[in-house]
Amino acid sequence: MDEGANRQSERSAAIRVAIVDDHPFFRQGVRDVLTSHGGIEIVAEAEDGDSALTVLPPAAPDVVLMDVNLPGMNGLRVMRTLKSKHPEMRFIILTAYDDEEQIYHAIRRGASAYFAKDVAPEVLIRTIEAVARGFYVIAGRQMTDQQAERWLLEKYRRYGVSPEDATFSPLTPREMEILELIIEGLSNRGIAYRLGISQQTVKNHVTSILAKLHLSDRTQAAIYALRHGWVRFPERTRPDRPEL
Repeated sequence: MDEGANRQSERSAAIRVAIVDDHPFFRQGVRDVLTSHGGIEIVAEAEDGDSALTVLPPAAPDVVLMDVNLPGMNGLRVMRTLKSKHPEMRFIILTAYDDEEQIYHAIRRGASAYFAKDVAPEVLIRTIEAVARGFYVIAGRQMTDQQAERWLLEKYRRYGVSPEDATFSPLTPREMEILELIIEGLSNRGIAYRLGISQQTVKNHVTSILAKLHLSDRTQAAIYALRHGWVRFPERTRPDRPEL
């Protein structure tokens, strides 16, 4: 094999990585760390959920580094959407905060690993390599599919929603939209006005949200969504909100 063929073989063997984060400085830092490693190639970047859905499929990354708290569609929803159409993509969630419950929900929704953004560069690189080989990295442990399944089932006893429960359905896009408006402080009437639907329809959606999250009121749902990075806290109140 000649030198050119060797270089081509090395390039084809590199792990293809995409970075999805809304902070350019953070993306640049991750890019610098990863490109210094000969076995990793950055093939795509995106700054929000919508652009990730557009640029990632044609780039065909092996591993996606995904922030949770993205503008528009949050990272867990983006991941779930992409995994449904491209199950070969593997995801590592990188976020500002982490705890066991958040890790559990991310792994259950399709992530292969979950870290706070202050993860050491060498740990991130090792994790990318492990995830690309088909492993999970959970709480600092490298796990096989079977080990990850046992971990999920164990955590289900504490946090609920079995990974094998076929009747479970995450919040729909409309329910997420209504939850975001609840966080803005809108009443059911205000939400109905904003979305152009009836108050009864809003009530039905709120009831569904509370049932799925096993919560008793709107405030609990809002806090739960913010805590898990499903929605972004509103930077300002929109001017078209009626005083209701």
